[in-house]
Amino acid sequence: MEALHIEGAVQEVRSFDFAALSTLPDQVSDISQLIPGREGGGVRLRSLLAQVHPTTSATYITLKSTDGKFSASIPLDAVQDAIVAYRLGNEPLPEKKGGPFRFFIPNVEECAIGGVDACANVKFLGTMQLSHNPGADNRPTSEVNHEEH
Repeated sequence: MEALHIEGAVQEVRSFDFAALSTLPDQVSDISQLIPGREGGGVRLRSLLAQVHPTTSATYITLKSTDGKFSASIPLDAVQDAIVAYRLGNEPLPEKKGGPFRFFIPNVEECAIGGVDACANVKFLGTMQLSHNPGADNRPTSEVNHEEH
């Protein structure tokens, strides 16, 4: 079974599978209510962070895809309202929808990063790494590269 790993500047490294995510507070039953055109349900990032207890030095979160080919590093303060999608109905989020886990930022203006990929809505999320400095970030820098991802 797939699991989402949270590591780095945390007091407790943890992995969350579908069942573990479904028991957390701050569930979002229908992401489309917050992000039109998106499907599924998930849990707020703040609920996951409460489980791993970030250290006081944790100011960045790096989101890594399951295949290791994509990563995005963003200020942690900018994504407090982010959602980790993990289900479609009562089933795990399918790969064709970016599963098993997908990171969504409902209000990209709050992210304030700019560029082609204004924030970091990451498909195929496998690992979240907290740190005190920016981590690896290979988001596309042009519209052509963005379309390829």
